[in-house]
Amino acid sequence: MADDSGVSAVERALSLLDAFNELDYALTLADLARRTGLYKSTILRLAESLQRMGYLKRLADGSFQLGAAPLRLGAIYQRQCRTSEHVPEVLREVVEATYECASFYIQDGEHAVCLHRVDSARMIRDAIREGDRLPIDKGAAPQVLLAFGEKKTGKKYDRIRAQMSCASFGEYDPEIAALSVPVLSVNRQLVGALTISGPRYRFENVDQAPMLQALFTGARKLTDLFGGDAKWFDNAS
Repeated sequence: MADDSGVSAVERALSLLDAFNELDYALTLADLARRTGLYKSTILRLAESLQRMGYLKRLADGSFQLGAAPLRLGAIYQRQCRTSEHVPEVLREVVEATYECASFYIQDGEHAVCLHRVDSARMIRDAIREGDRLPIDKGAAPQVLLAFGEKKTGKKYDRIRAQMSCASFGEYDPEIAALSVPVLSVNRQLVGALTISGPRYRFENVDQAPMLQALFTGARKLTDLFGGDAKWFDNAS
């Protein structure tokens, strides 16, 4: 029984930390009660322990802010979280859902570099390989990198940010088409571009919505793993 009580107390304490979002400067006791559904007396008791451990701090007006401890843990998590541990699995899921090749790109100066790649089983496909470098100004993935990484201005990049995606047809190679979406981390920092590509005729002659949804599913999963908020994709148009 004691073990159950201890687990429950830990979960309630963590729910206090989860109550905060990126727009909050501080939360009052009433705010925390409303967001967590906990009694104020319970919140005050748990908050004392969280304050001692550096996870919460209390301001002069009685409201609460997150302490520095979550930031320290977040920094450790980011150092430990490597693309090689998570991206290939998601690429395989995207390939299974779309039947097209899936790649993950990062920016390196004036190039988009294919960091991870999973080929589809189809005989006719594009020939991108891990380590290949594409011009940063041509294709779906490079434009996603520019829109979310360099925060390029202009209607084209504003549209990419609003849609959370980019499509390209014959930009890098006249016979190749691609769809790409961003993978984001804390504070919407760009991690890379999750992309499918293949023969142009296959993208032009089918409904692209299911393919895009498969990419969004993968991007949400990776964004969550890298410390971002999967809800950023909810309003993608």
